[in-house]
Amino acid sequence: MDLTTLAVVGIIALAALFDFTNGFHDSANSIATVVATHVLKPKVAVVWAAGWNFLAFFVIGTAVADTVGETVKSQYYSVAVVFAALLAAVIWNFLSWHLGIPTSSSHALIGGLIGAALVKGGIDAIKASSVEKTAAFIVISPLAGLLLGGALMLILRAVLFRAPVLRTEKLFRWFQLASSGAISLAHGGNDAQKTMGIVAGLLVSTGHLTQTGSSLPVPDWVALGCYLFIALGTLSGGWRIVRTMGTGITRLRPVSGFCAETGAAIALFGSTALGAPVSTTHTVAGAVAGVGTTNRNSTVDWSVFRKMVVAWVVTMPAAAIVAAAVYGLTQLPSLAASTIVLAVLIAGLLVLLWKSLRAAPTASDVEADLDKEAEEEFPMLAGAGSIIPSGKPRRPHAHTTESDGDADAPGKDDAKAAKEAEQRKQLEELNKVTADQVPELSW
Repeated sequence: MDLTTLAVVGIIALAALFDFTNGFHDSANSIATVVATHVLKPKVAVVWAAGWNFLAFFVIGTAVADTVGETVKSQYYSVAVVFAALLAAVIWNFLSWHLGIPTSSSHALIGGLIGAALVKGGIDAIKASSVEKTAAFIVISPLAGLLLGGALMLILRAVLFRAPVLRTEKLFRWFQLASSGAISLAHGGNDAQKTMGIVAGLLVSTGHLTQTGSSLPVPDWVALGCYLFIALGTLSGGWRIVRTMGTGITRLRPVSGFCAETGAAIALFGSTALGAPVSTTHTVAGAVAGVGTTNRNSTVDWSVFRKMVVAWVVTMPAAAIVAAAVYGLTQLPSLAASTIVLAVLIAGLLVLLWKSLRAAPTASDVEADLDKEAEEEFPMLAGAGSIIPSGKPRRPHAHTTESDGDADAPGKDDAKAAKEAEQRKQLEELNKVTADQVPELSW
């Protein structure tokens, strides 16, 4: 095996690591809303999302891979450029995940490509049309998510105006399974293609693959590997970011969660069909904010959203700077020196990643946080996507036992029966409540 082939194998391994970090970094996009609305438990949600991520391999094309693969002109594509871009994207993914900021893995990768290519060949190394398409969708994707999510919420509020509240919420829990599956499918289809495009471009530039037409040839093993590692990353769960996406921007209920997911999925599928490498993070966050703003008593935390927007703007230039620095390290006068410095850098990154994963919030932590806000335990916030009045009665737990002394107390059984009868009566009354009867609250 010659040195170039060995380097290509190493970069493919780094691409797999990037896809893995992409999966756990962006898993929040796929599962945050369905977890925040208590439709699925966190551990079940990541399995659900990972399955749809992988299914995208069988149904999504490669138009996005072409756009990303053409970011750098073919004559400037090299092992060092791709290596620097991937490593910069992994570093940015780790940093933003560690801070709990839902940034874009996609823009980190493209920013890395631009930074490394600029150092190698200057502005001539960049294909302007590909970069312009990516830059345009930095604005278009969150705006599309916001408008679509908000529009769907307005439509459903009108349609469900006289709908029974409890029955509707139960129904939309099932609908939200479908919408979360759609957004996971869209995420896998768009994000995996970005890595495919980089790997395919590298294989063409090193002579390991032949391009015969205008589109990049993407071997099945490359596509399969990209989808597989994104799915595995999703299974690990980026629980820090789930908190921000699921509850940090606004509170969601099944109806509003369905609208946010559906609006984001429509925007993502449309962008993928156009070959635009969009950010799933931007699109989902925009949709969640759009749903929140359509509820008249909604509490959208715009301070959280503003912080996310700043991070989005910073992502591409920050990744470009890191990639430029990494590319410079690959060009040291001594190959041995470059190898040692980069090996130490990668080893340090892996150690930090391992330590952070061990210290990171787990699915159980997130579930415990959300359980504190469960339907039976707190009044639903106005504009949170629910109009269930506060104080919904609890059904008695089957495992609750009485002490021996209390069991023999006079009238205890009668009091217990009366309490259960009162709870059943309250539940029956709640089942009759319709949306128009509680105008101060909304779905």
